[in-house]
Amino acid sequence: MGDETPAARRERDSLGEIDVPAGAWWGAQTERARRNFPVSGLRFPRRFLAALATIKAEAARVNGELGVLSEPLAAAIREAALEVVAGRFDDQFPLDVFQTGSGTSTNMNANEVIANRAIARLGGEVGSKRPVHPNDHVNASQSSNDVIPSAIHVAAYGALVEEAEPALGRLAAALAAKAAEFDDVVKIGRTHLQDAVPVRLGQEFSGYAQQITNGLARLESVKPRLAELALGGTAVGTGLNAPPGFADRVIARMAERSGHPFVPAPNKFEALAAKDACVEASGAFKTIAVSLTKIANDIRWLASGPRCGFGEISIPSLQPGSSIMPGKVNPVIPESVLMVAAQVIGNDAAIAVGGMAGNFELNVMMPMIAYNLLQSAEILASVSRLLADRCVQGIEANGERTRALVEESLAMCTSLAPKIGYDKAAAIAKEAFATGMTVREIAERDEVLPADELDRVLDARKMTEGGIPG
Repeated sequence: MGDETPAARRERDSLGEIDVPAGAWWGAQTERARRNFPVSGLRFPRRFLAALATIKAEAARVNGELGVLSEPLAAAIREAALEVVAGRFDDQFPLDVFQTGSGTSTNMNANEVIANRAIARLGGEVGSKRPVHPNDHVNASQSSNDVIPSAIHVAAYGALVEEAEPALGRLAAALAAKAAEFDDVVKIGRTHLQDAVPVRLGQEFSGYAQQITNGLARLESVKPRLAELALGGTAVGTGLNAPPGFADRVIARMAERSGHPFVPAPNKFEALAAKDACVEASGAFKTIAVSLTKIANDIRWLASGPRCGFGEISIPSLQPGSSIMPGKVNPVIPESVLMVAAQVIGNDAAIAVGGMAGNFELNVMMPMIAYNLLQSAEILASVSRLLADRCVQGIEANGERTRALVEESLAMCTSLAPKIGYDKAAAIAKEAFATGMTVREIAERDEVLPADELDRVLDARKMTEGGIPG
């Protein structure tokens, strides 16, 4: 029994001693936080951990160049941090998102994991803080208060550029392609959920494509503020304990490494105390979510049926839709879009409240802001790709159905009004509704216009092109 691995190792921090799981790469401060915050089971996503560890890696490199750390220590810390960047130790970040509002617990989690990995590389004893100390060495020239907001911006910028923008661009292109494909499909328009004048299906889809294009423009406008990093502000924005040039060098390396235009925040007090750029980015995501809701709802309504709904388009059949009704197929992708949109809108509400938690020199809801913002970017990107690839690209127009509905619509009388007057046109619509006849049939019977002129006036395609038909 003497060769059994001990269940825990004893470590010490400023509050005293605590047992840490024997196999853990984290240390005492992480262990205290792990016990303090068993709240949700939600963890920081991979992208955030990579951003945080990248900051640690480049900080170690610059601290070595500036003489804050010896070269051997700087190299060991950097190599250990890059292991975290690569995802080798994601399971060593056990802390709940709902923790201390500055994210200090997760910053120390990173410091301890990286310190212990560096200690192991240098042949020391894990947990000893020798020759690498998590605060004195891994966290040198930094504070949780400038590292965590910087990591949020780095991660969010990456998610926006690498995930959200490509996915939304793909969706915009798919919608634009359908707009061109459906340009000749004339259908009835609807306002207030009532029949309106004709419109081309392609025109409807061009509106959807423009919504997504506008969403991309909104994201583009956010990027300059999101590229500003708080690093160098340390505890309250003054830069105490950070050597001159440290932050500028680290941020330049972050920009070079990522290919993203990261720059030092022009005012570190704003960068630490306010999270306005995150609120702004979330607002752009929320607007896109609203756009997606309109598009998804229109698609599922236009495809409703197949026999007892609008049935103007058909969408791909992906899976059985009912456990009790054989043959039923549901608009599952649009429904997924609607749920994602609801989640993003909820995330935005939480982020807005979090943005108001900038009390004096520090915002104290940063972990929640980080989690929600990154989740919004990720799920919007994922569902936009699905909407493009598994729904929009496979949509087909039901031309026979659209033509029939146009001809039956009472709104066809609208183009008669400039020729015969509003009241006479309204009377035709009223009679058509009462008798079941079409507007065309009544107008022909009553000879309200010569036959050739009536055909021109009631040309549904021309009605979609503006002007006065006939």
